[in-house]
Amino acid sequence: MKGVFSAPGDYIYFKSQVPLHKIPIGSKHWRYYDFGPKAVPPLICLPGITGTADVHYKQIMSLSMKGYRVISVDIPRVWNHQEWIQAFEKFLDAIDVHHVHLYGTSLGGFLAQLFAQHRPRRVRSLVLSNTYTETSSFKAAMPWAPIVSWAPSFLLKRYVLTGIRGGPHEPFIADSVDFVVSQVETLSKDDLASRLTLTVDAASVGALVLSDSLITVMDTSDYCAIPQQLKDQVSERYPGARRAYLKSGGDFPFLSRPDEVNLHLQLHLRRVGVEARPDLVQGLPKGGGGESSGEQDDESRDADDIAKADRTDSAGASTESGPPLLPESTESHDLDNQLLSNAKVLGASGEFQASILLLAFLISFLRHCTLTGINTGYLSAYWT
Repeated sequence: MKGVFSAPGDYIYFKSQVPLHKIPIGSKHWRYYDFGPKAVPPLICLPGITGTADVHYKQIMSLSMKGYRVISVDIPRVWNHQEWIQAFEKFLDAIDVHHVHLYGTSLGGFLAQLFAQHRPRRVRSLVLSNTYTETSSFKAAMPWAPIVSWAPSFLLKRYVLTGIRGGPHEPFIADSVDFVVSQVETLSKDDLASRLTLTVDAASVGALVLSDSLITVMDTSDYCAIPQQLKDQVSERYPGARRAYLKSGGDFPFLSRPDEVNLHLQLHLRRVGVEARPDLVQGLPKGGGGESSGEQDDESRDADDIAKADRTDSAGASTESGPPLLPESTESHDLDNQLLSNAKVLGASGEFQASILLLAFLISFLRHCTLTGINTGYLSAYWT
């Protein structure tokens, strides 16, 4: 992995055509892409813990050419869920957007649900992919969460990458993993620490005013870092939501299976009443990742057939989950708790207590690597 990643050609082209925006709003700094007709209500993409605004470039390129407006954002440095809700609302106000459709994966899907719960008038629909409705499982798996902001960047990077399943992968899935790992390289220590904090901050999604008919649950059926039981909770929470299961795609189907994901997003937007404006499309010239009008017509004709096939396939979808996030050894878990409690009982100096807590973090991290079958190939860049 070290030194061998080469950015895909379509990503290089995307960067040359779509401007990256960076704006400060209060104490938060937002990094985002905004492309497509401004007259269309936007679809806002929220990435997972390892993602940046760049990971949804394939959605921006494809859907904008069809006449949709797509905004992809980085999750800013916020340290609790209430701060996220307030910061995201201020961001929407700053870019003069009131009503939104949210597409969130993993952590992004959880944050999308929280925003829909607490700001119901602003959210018109949700697309939730490989996500969850509560954080207690992650909190239990991270007893060292209190020191996450003290941990060095290289340890945080190693930890967030342990959720990525080791190879071998299909070529497109392997490419998606390489791309996401390259994006993790760009995240700062504070970025990673804040996202991990959001993951373990105690919270659960309450009742939504939003009707289930305005929600699409889009999951991969092969494997995912989010345990299957947590994904099942999402389906149970929204029984009337549309199901869009992908047979494969791993953790990052928006990169590994962009055609299928983009089609489901387009179907969702049409179903919730978002009218595309291809007559207002400007920017990407012909051949720049777009499609001919004939191809768009073919895709439109096939859309309903593909959606029906996905619903049929979902009946026999695999229930295998990715690596478990909960510790399997109660003995080692007790050791973590003992170290943490000892640090508190000693009541020693702040530096000594920090050292004890950091030791607890290291032991927990090593156990996590063992339980999840960490792929050292992806992490070799961080061991030196």
